[in-house]
Amino acid sequence: MNSAYDETLERQLVKKVFRRIIPFMFMLYIAAFLDRVNVSFAALSMNKDLGFSSAIYGMGAGIFFLGYVLLEIPGNLLMTKVGPRIWMTRILVTWGVIAGLTAFIRTPVQFYTVRFFLGMAEASFTPGILYYLGNWFRQKDLGKAVALFLTAMPTCNLIAAPISTYLLGVHWFGWAGWKWLFVFEALPAVVLGVVCFFYLTDVPEQANWLKPDERALLVRLMNEEKAAKLQKKTYRLGQAFADPDVIKLSAVYFTWVTGLYGVTMFLPTLVKGLQQSMSNQRVGYLVMIPYLAALIATVLVGRHSDAVNERRFHVAACMIFSALALGGSVWLAHVSLSLALGLYAVSMMGVNAAFGPFWAIPSSFLQGAGAAGAIAMINSIGNVGGFVGPYALGYIREATGSYNAGILLMAGSLVISALLVISLKKTGKAIEPARPAQANTVTAPVYRPT
Repeated sequence: MNSAYDETLERQLVKKVFRRIIPFMFMLYIAAFLDRVNVSFAALSMNKDLGFSSAIYGMGAGIFFLGYVLLEIPGNLLMTKVGPRIWMTRILVTWGVIAGLTAFIRTPVQFYTVRFFLGMAEASFTPGILYYLGNWFRQKDLGKAVALFLTAMPTCNLIAAPISTYLLGVHWFGWAGWKWLFVFEALPAVVLGVVCFFYLTDVPEQANWLKPDERALLVRLMNEEKAAKLQKKTYRLGQAFADPDVIKLSAVYFTWVTGLYGVTMFLPTLVKGLQQSMSNQRVGYLVMIPYLAALIATVLVGRHSDAVNERRFHVAACMIFSALALGGSVWLAHVSLSLALGLYAVSMMGVNAAFGPFWAIPSSFLQGAGAAGAIAMINSIGNVGGFVGPYALGYIREATGSYNAGILLMAGSLVISALLVISLKKTGKAIEPARPAQANTVTAPVYRPT
């Protein structure tokens, strides 16, 4: 672009890219999270029908993440070769089919198997999208972009809670409601997978939905930021894996996800436990309250993190608030239903609102294959916590007859996460490249399928 830097055009461009990419990514993640956590609602009926104990359910809920981790890094690296459009299509269609097969399980081994393969099918989806967003948004906009995308997580639970608990009450054609839940909630992934192939654009250079001047400006802006990163340090794949802060970010995410999924996978059961006479449908409506609060907090924290250009302490504060609320629920949840829901709401606000600022940190100093590999490593190691949390909570419940010790363990894990993120050397602050009137840009490689 040979004209002087046009700030108005940039603002319009950023809005246009947001409108094109974020709503679609939002829908994809709703489909992903729905098929990942709908088992938490199915458990209200499924466990009794199949004779599953809390330990069996916790193992099945968590084993998803072992399959997920197994193919996480290879999948993300493969995505950089074949392109996001093809890879995301493959992920969505295969996990949708496998998610529907959960309706046919009868034994614990079948439950473990289908959940494990569901994790394998979905592997590299989240880090792939995070890597993809890093190729379309600069650091100054990435926190908000990631936060808006990840609002799909609490939004999914808002939608899933009443729908899933309604489906639990149907018995069409002699099938239990939890079976229909898995079938119907698998369909969006398959449909969106087909749409993804035709809608997604791999890189800005291919964005025919932008005007030529907009496309040129976007490529220039992204190249300026890449050039600024290159002046600091270039990370090859091995260097990215060995970077102390990448390792530490993996530990942060592990302890965080342990607490997140430990509670998320049992939240409907915990709410039901407050009043055993409560209907499943009422449980669904009450569970919406913590996730509505989480949705609002995710947007506000992501925007504030971008506005003040700070990441670490936003994440740490979210973890601490969530841990305090979880700890408080152990002693105060029995006081009243409203107080219990309030504490669960604060907990969900914290563990969800941290996503935006957290995922802006690795993209602030990594790019290319190093970024794809490191983000996948952070996500894969972190998601081992998705197995540890539900399994530990279910096991402790089975051993002690109470969830209290398990909930305190989840709270302690979040405190460790907060301490680790504060200790990071890299702050995740946005890079501000120089803006000459006539830019000498670095030419970015254009993805071409082979």
